Amino acid sequence: MERLDDDGSSIAGVDVTTRTLDDLRIQAPVDGKGGYDAGSVQITNFSEFVEDVTLHFQIIRLQKQLYAWIGCNSARFGHLVAAAPTRPSNAVSVAQLVGRSTDNTGAGIARRVVLKTGLNIVLACNIPKNSPLIEAAAELKLVQKLFDLGYATRKSGVSSSIR
Repeated sequence: MERLDDDGSSIAGVDVTTRTLDDLRIQAPVDGKGGYDAGSVQITNFSEFVEDVTLHFQIIRLQKQLYAWIGCNSARFGHLVAAAPTRPSNAVSVAQLVGRSTDNTGAGIARRVVLKTGLNIVLACNIPKNSPLIEAAAELKLVQKLFDLGYATRKSGVSSSIR
């Protein structure tokens, strides 16, 4: 469709610009698993009510890594840790990126998630310190969701990998 100026002459540049802007428009198709798929990045959000608190989760799947956020009753960022499996001893390395090193809640969850799934994970969490039931419930929900989404596979004796 060609656009016309007030005097009836065509404005070819406007038509090209309009088509180019339409091509740049961001699309966020649903991935069929409750999240959004933006190419190689998938985002999943969900909430669970456990132990009289609401836990909010966000999982962002990148090409070879996962970012997860767990919020307890609020949208505060909390402590940020990174965890990854190490070879050949099958141990897990955990690094505190943001927050106090005296609060091990996020580090503990990240370490156990890596042991259960074999995935590299960056985890932000604001679960209250000294709340082991909430911590265990959050970890369980996160691991279940990772398996349900197909990000980790259940294989005995073999580490999982990002699919």
